[in-house]
Amino acid sequence: MKIVMFVVCFAIFLFGLWLMSVADVVTGWEALTFLGGILAVALSVAIPVHVLPKFD
Repeated sequence: MKIVMFVVCFAIFLFGLWLMSVADVVTGWEALTFLGGILAVALSVAIPVHVLPKFD
């Protein structure tokens, strides 16, 4: 189960980095795209730090 959650969190992390990198290309939605990337990266870190220890 920990390997599956690692893969999921890593995928969310990479998606957040991708969102932040394409934020300057998206016309009219730059700030929201970058904010979405920041939230995705924060979520990918928060899941293993705060949620997973409760299920051990």
